[in-house]
Amino acid sequence: MKEYSLGPNGAIITALNLYAVKFDQVLTLVEKRAAEVRAVLFDTPGQIETFTWSASGRIITEALAVTMPTVVLFVIDTERSQSAMTFVSNMLYACSILYKTMLPMVIVFNKIDVTSCKFAQAWMEDFDQFDAALKEENFVGTLARSMAMALEEFYNNLQSVGVSAHTGEGMPQLVRAIQAATREYYAEYKPALEERKRQKAAAEIARVNDQIESFRNDRDPQTEAERDTKWAPRKPGEESEEEQEDASGDAHVEDVRLRKLGGEGVNDQEDKEAYEDFVKYMNAIKLNKNG
Repeated sequence: MKEYSLGPNGAIITALNLYAVKFDQVLTLVEKRAAEVRAVLFDTPGQIETFTWSASGRIITEALAVTMPTVVLFVIDTERSQSAMTFVSNMLYACSILYKTMLPMVIVFNKIDVTSCKFAQAWMEDFDQFDAALKEENFVGTLARSMAMALEEFYNNLQSVGVSAHTGEGMPQLVRAIQAATREYYAEYKPALEERKRQKAAAEIARVNDQIESFRNDRDPQTEAERDTKWAPRKPGEESEEEQEDASGDAHVEDVRLRKLGGEGVNDQEDKEAYEDFVKYMNAIKLNKNG
């Protein structure tokens, strides 16, 4: 913020951009440690939209996904999600991130040492329990119910675990969930990534071929043949009558010019008068200059 005179959000975006520019160095460090560690955790900025919806965040996520098995952990503050409205809002965020990254995801309910996450997992499994917990009966409640019903299919393919970063409770379950998501990455997401890469490469080849074909179409064979015929050297007698007349006229003018340069025709009355006028004009200039 101080170096670039930025506000908090602008500073986070700038830091993320600078980080993405050198992310190849991060991947090199990870690869060097691959033999020593089982997993690497990337803690992203707290503002969801900053990392998920920025170009640099997408670059970082895709660079990881094509290099190594990658799993997204969406961490939720369980204590602050006891409200049904807050819960469904968090689930919408998770859904948007899942479809933005197209990677395996695990929902992690943190702080279970303070509040158990069983109520949240029950809401994910049973819409009736969520509906009973929703107190709002106005349009906001109706909207929340509609969103929760739309998210039911999303819940069916999603893992969730409860953990406590403070006590370590639930960490073995989290590790197992990550392992299951890793298998899902190899079974479903990696082939999809390879297919997207193949389609992208094929699209690029098709684009280049289209440009080449367009260039070839612009070169009309008939036009080129006419151009070659027009400018090709011709043998005597192959010219059209119009071209022959033009050529004879040009030759006549050129013959007259050559004869005059050779001294012929200078005694013609018209040429003689023009010459005398020219001499008089030059003499008048000399007189004025000397006077």
